[in-house]
Parts: sequence; structure tokens; C-alpha cells
Amino acid sequence: MKLGESPIVLEIEIKAPCSDLGALEAKLKASGARNFGRLYQKDIYYAHPDRDFGRTDEALRLRVENDLTLVTYKGPKLDRGSKTREELEVSLGNAETFAKILEKLGFEPVMRVSKQRRIFGLKGVSVCLDQVEGLGDYVEFEFEGEDLEDGRSRILALMRELGVEGNERRSYLELIMLKEKERKSKKSK
Repeated sequence: MKLGESPIVLEIEIKAPCSDLGALEAKLKASGARNFGRLYQKDIYYAHPDRDFGRTDEALRLRVENDLTLVTYKGPKLDRGSKTREELEVSLGNAETFAKILEKLGFEPVMRVSKQRRIFGLKGVSVCLDQVEGLGDYVEFEFEGEDLEDGRSRILALMRELGVEGNERRSYLELIMLKEKERKSKKSK
């Protein structure tokens, strides 16, 4: 690594639909999980003026999270067993102004995703209980680090311990876009 370079931090994530977030929250509390509170997240995803993010499997997101504004670049998924990708994120002071900057540069908003998230920490893994507007309830297990195998094995062990099954590799954005496409298809018939 060269002077001034940072190691690549991966966001290793496995997500699954959850039919009973309350029961899962009770299991987390009984296991000694730390409660980090509740967030209200509103995301706006943008299309690049010259590159198809759907084809390159990238994303550019502007997130308003309670009183915080974040801009996130997500790189392509790196493995088939999880939704692991490079993630670069910075905080901003003003979401509206940055949205105008993006649009003036040719980026277009393509979709909005809103959710309520309760975050717990257990065994070095963040466990997010998500209620996604228009989509339903999910649980996300996230680990940030440089070692894909270590992060994935920690997540899978915690999922087994909590009795969570499933692995939805598509993002909430992809799932909402698919649902919208299916709705339009049914409507046109």
C-alpha cells in the first residue's frame, strides 16, 4: 500500500425477508445485543449520465438519515454468497443543494427508497431490522472490514444462532424496481 492510501473497506451484507421483526428483536435482546436505536432513512438513487449503473452493478445514493445527510458510492458485488461490495461514503451538510449539484452535472434521480431501521450490534455484526416502504420487513446482517471470508462466516454463524434463513442479494432498490416493473406489466395486460 502506498503512503496516503487507505485499505479497501468492504461492506459484507446478507439480507433476508423477515415475517416477525418483533420476535427477532426479542431474540437479539435475549442474546445481549446492544441497541443502537432507530433511524428513518430516505434514499434517492441516481443514474449516471454516461454509464448504466444497472449494467455495471454500481449505485450512487443520497441518503437523509434522521438529521444526517450521506452520499454513498457502492461498487459491484464481489461474490455470489453475499451482497459484498466496496462502499465509499461521505457526510454532507445540505441534501437539497447536493441534489441540485448532481442534477446540474447530468445525474438523474431514478428511485426513492424509504425505511425505518432499528440497529443492534452483536458479536461484531450490525443487525438491522428494516421496515421498507412498499416492500415489507427484512433483516440485514452487516460486517465492515477487509476480510470477506471472516465477515461472511461471522454473519452466517449469527444467522444460524438467531434462526434466520434466506439470502436476498438484490438491493432494496432492485427489489422495488422489480416490483414496479411487475405492477406495470400487470396493468398493461
